[in-house]
Amino acid sequence: MKQSIPTIVITEHDSTAELLKLYLQEFDGFSFLAATSNYSKAYNGIKELTNSLVIIDVSDYPEQALNFVSKITTEFPDCRVIALSDKPDVDLVIRAMRVGATDFLAIPVIKAEFLGVLAKLYNDLTGGKQKKSKCRVITVYSNKGGVGKTSIATNLAYELAKITKENVALIDLNFQLGDVTTFLDLKPSFNISYMLQNLDKINEDFLLSTLERYKDTSLYVLADPPYFKQVDDVPLKDITRLFNILRDTFSYVVVDTSAGFDPKAITALENSDLIFLVTIVNLPAIRNCQRCLELFDKLGLDSEKVQVLINRYMENDEIKAEDVEEAIGKKLYWKVPNNYFTMMSAINKGVPVSSVNPDANVALSCKNLALMVSDSIYRQNLTKKNGMV
Repeated sequence: MKQSIPTIVITEHDSTAELLKLYLQEFDGFSFLAATSNYSKAYNGIKELTNSLVIIDVSDYPEQALNFVSKITTEFPDCRVIALSDKPDVDLVIRAMRVGATDFLAIPVIKAEFLGVLAKLYNDLTGGKQKKSKCRVITVYSNKGGVGKTSIATNLAYELAKITKENVALIDLNFQLGDVTTFLDLKPSFNISYMLQNLDKINEDFLLSTLERYKDTSLYVLADPPYFKQVDDVPLKDITRLFNILRDTFSYVVVDTSAGFDPKAITALENSDLIFLVTIVNLPAIRNCQRCLELFDKLGLDSEKVQVLINRYMENDEIKAEDVEEAIGKKLYWKVPNNYFTMMSAINKGVPVSSVNPDANVALSCKNLALMVSDSIYRQNLTKKNGMV
């Protein structure tokens, strides 16, 4: 019989307690023990338990709540704490994690996110090991602007999360002109500058609690810095450290870089398992692609992990895919069809293209691309109608 972890909910709000009780009933492994707003009563209950879970709402009286979290996590090391708030600002999240909370969720609590946290905590409390596939870092790159690199990165990351249900990180490494948050209509509290300044404090719980989660998916976004002055003199070794930390937490990391060979972009390329070199079908872009491949070779990048992707491809174009392959001396990995109006509609709405029209050719191509690079069984069902390998 599966071990059941007793759970105590501390909140002033009956609606929050009832919702959490319903969610807990859907997870075989946790049992709802009690709900209370009285810290003394909660403490007396916790001290009688081993391997317990406390879910505490810190919205109304954060100082009192965080002091209580510090007390119980110090006295009862087998107790795990999920903190909740309807105002989850950056400082509050950091303070909660520092006093011992293992996770921090926003109110109203999203069921999928809550159940995911429960699964992780159950393995932690019962000594089980979560089976996580080896992380793949995928960098979407172009040495030429305006080819749709960010569109590819954003939609690839979204489709990977949607298909595999595994944790996917989307990293905006374009420190000057990043657009990932615009493409997904996000206003994150944290950004990559903060992460790079606090590498010694970052662990899996911190990442999943502070990176901006996209709606109710398993996609987490790390945004570019909002101010240019935040990106001065970033040591390249810190970017490598960040990649290593992300590898320990996520199954896939998709990186959108700046256009050009700046040191940060090169560091991302060197730390990648797969590089998508994005181009479009016109002579200047193809020439730039050719030069880029030559530079990759000089940098010592493994040619097997560098794959060329054509964006905005039209079958009736004067320049054919075969012409591009001949010019660059490399077989194309994928073709994303041109569908200007659907893609622009998605960009202007700040949503993935499949949210605008899941049956559009460009949406299907992005989905199939994600299937192709994933390590999941879904890859077996890939239809190559919109792409090529």
